[in-house]
Amino acid sequence: MLLNELTISQANEGLKKKDFSSVELTRACLDRIRKIDKKIQAFITVTEDIALKQAETADKKGDFSNPLAGIPHAPKDVFCTKGIRSTGASKILENYFPPYNSTAIDKISQAGGVNLGKVNCDEFAMGGSGENSAYFITKNPWDLKRVPGGSCSGSAAAVAADMCFYSLGTDTGGSIRQPAGFCGIVGLKVTYGRVSRYGVMAMASSLDTIGPIAKNVKDAAIILNAIAGKDEKDSTTIDVKKDDYQAEIIKDIKGLKIGLPKEYFVDGMDKEVKEATMNAIKKFEDLGAEVINISLPHTDKAVAAYYIICPSEVSSNLARYDGIRYGKSAESDNLLDLYLNTRSRYLGSEAKRRIMIGTYALSAGYYDAYYKKAMQVRTLVCNDFDQAFKKVDIIITPTSPTTAFKIGENSSDPLKMYLADIFTIPASLAGICGISVNAGFIEGLPAGIQILGNKFNEKMILRAAYNYQQATDSNSKKPSID
Repeated sequence: MLLNELTISQANEGLKKKDFSSVELTRACLDRIRKIDKKIQAFITVTEDIALKQAETADKKGDFSNPLAGIPHAPKDVFCTKGIRSTGASKILENYFPPYNSTAIDKISQAGGVNLGKVNCDEFAMGGSGENSAYFITKNPWDLKRVPGGSCSGSAAAVAADMCFYSLGTDTGGSIRQPAGFCGIVGLKVTYGRVSRYGVMAMASSLDTIGPIAKNVKDAAIILNAIAGKDEKDSTTIDVKKDDYQAEIIKDIKGLKIGLPKEYFVDGMDKEVKEATMNAIKKFEDLGAEVINISLPHTDKAVAAYYIICPSEVSSNLARYDGIRYGKSAESDNLLDLYLNTRSRYLGSEAKRRIMIGTYALSAGYYDAYYKKAMQVRTLVCNDFDQAFKKVDIIITPTSPTTAFKIGENSSDPLKMYLADIFTIPASLAGICGISVNAGFIEGLPAGIQILGNKFNEKMILRAAYNYQQATDSNSKKPSID
């Protein structure tokens, strides 16, 4: 096995035994990027010199007791990284170099991580396919004619193609879980408030969460151990007990109660996706879990509510990109033209669409009819999950109703694109945690299952996902790109 194909835990063992160095791991990843990224187009910025210096520092210290020490990673380009270009995949921040790190990046740096660069995404994380980047469209490593999912397109593609060991991503309505499902890897959406959002470009502040995209569940647990916790710089983080996720995952799942919601097995989803999910359920039963049929009755209203709440918050958060404070600025004769020219020239079509929808929904005379009503639906969705978790420990659904679709297939139909997140959005509205793991392949394309857990119960979904992964071989295949 090549060095860049190792998992975090395998690489950590090798570093401890001095089988190889952090510099060798880093060079293996950089060589892989040079070899295949022209096909995949996952990286917006590659920081070779910085990465090699960080790897050299890790080797000189020689302390690999922290499992992330000396391990190369590549964060989504919405994380502020001090002195490293951070674009949000938008032209308006094309030459933005933050003067500080986000809290999550700081924690990875303190652990001794090696930053290979910044990976592509939908502009300001707005999209479900990866086609909304202002720079280029990232391709799915399993089929270069298909999308890797969004908005963490570069993160999922880079991890699946072994260009990095892991990536930090953001999940607002499914942006970690859906790409992980499409690319056959692991994506963890944490409970809202579990990980600090400080220094991460905001899209929808009441929905945004930070989490890992990794090669397997054990690696995801290792990363969460490093980044979880209360942060004084983010008042939405909550001071609750942080479990040792790496220790928790090895416990068995005998007697675990699994909820199977009827609303997630609907007309329009691929029958092969349903079959893959049911096969996964059978494996959980073989491992000693109990399956219980449940109902989440307001699921069908979640997408509509999300696409009022999210754009409303987008319209507020993107107001800061006005051509004055920072970012690009279009030359204009007066203040109004400066605003209009800057935003029309440097923001993409999806960002503009969401700003307009959100501004309309919040405007006088429409607030009660749209935003307030959407928030009432959000409360109903939260109540659905609260009631369900009184009966079951976890809930299992497909991650997406289909496997990865072709590039351009849905781009002319925003509604169809939005519906691709129908299975991931409800958990985001409720603020609960969820993880996507691969459940097999359909005509050569990965099909993911989503495991949902109650608030701050990441240990349970990680344990269930780890036990499933240990009992199957669905995580053993790698895409052929060369």
